[in-house]
Amino acid sequence: MIVIKLGGSLAESGTLLQCLDKIESRYQNTGVVIVPGGGSFAEQVRVAQKHWQFDDNTAHQMAILAMQQMALLFKGLKNRFVIAHTVIDIQKHGQRIAIWSPDIIELDNANIKASWEITSDSLAAWLAHKLTAKELILIKSAAIDPALSFSELAERNIVDSAFKGITEQAPFKINILNAHTF
Repeated sequence: MIVIKLGGSLAESGTLLQCLDKIESRYQNTGVVIVPGGGSFAEQVRVAQKHWQFDDNTAHQMAILAMQQMALLFKGLKNRFVIAHTVIDIQKHGQRIAIWSPDIIELDNANIKASWEITSDSLAAWLAHKLTAKELILIKSAAIDPALSFSELAERNIVDSAFKGITEQAPFKINILNAHTF
């Protein structure tokens, strides 16, 4: 199993469809799950939280809904891909390309911290652990310097601040790539 996280900013940068096309051509029948970033939907949650001052748990749930919206967008662009909501759903799809539309209850039961320190990057790493993936690939619209550590990438807002801790004992390979070099 390979977990590929597509950053939400890919939709704004114009590279989202190109990335989905590459996944479709390279990974057909190999057991891939795509983790969508929340993109502009998640950014609206940040704006709303700042304006309305609601708690982080509410913002976390709304950000998960943003990921679900992006999953629907991906499915609308690639109708042969399947949407899966839970780890068990993903495993049932076997060799098909699945898009993870995360189940809020599953994440709550896993005690995922409700905080902006944890974004779809760390959720993708959590999912890779749960699926015993052989590889986690994060596709970003930002330029990626391969010499930077996860801490340095977090300082530059390329990955979230929890990513390093979640991946410290990762038994899978991790690649962070720019969409143009994917």
